[in-house]
Amino acid sequence: MYDGGKIIVGLVIGVCLLLSPFFFNAGKAAKPPEPELTAKAKEAKKCVADTAYMRRNHMHLLDDWRQTVVRDGERYMKTADGKVYYKSLQMTCLDCHSNKSKFCDQCHGYVDMDPYCWDCHLEPKENK
Repeated sequence: MYDGGKIIVGLVIGVCLLLSPFFFNAGKAAKPPEPELTAKAKEAKKCVADTAYMRRNHMHLLDDWRQTVVRDGERYMKTADGKVYYKSLQMTCLDCHSNKSKFCDQCHGYVDMDPYCWDCHLEPKENK
């Protein structure tokens, strides 16, 4: 094998460059943000579903709401405890979670997700 030493050195350098991001972070992932609740949300103490479910599935819930409202005309959701909610991002969710930059944008920025909610809905006006 001609120039075998150069090939092996090149392969070692290539593998090191390929694996360097894994060694550089070494398991130190960025800490997930803690969204800031408004006074109204703290006072309510309960969302349309429990916190763990909402963190994992709020996008599915909102998509389901959109589908059932637009396609079936079903505008209300009754929870297991009997409470009824109006299926609306602006009138239900943003009523309590009106601080978009401190609630929505923190997590969406953390996961580098750009939601398309604001293509149709009005962004909430925040008090600064």
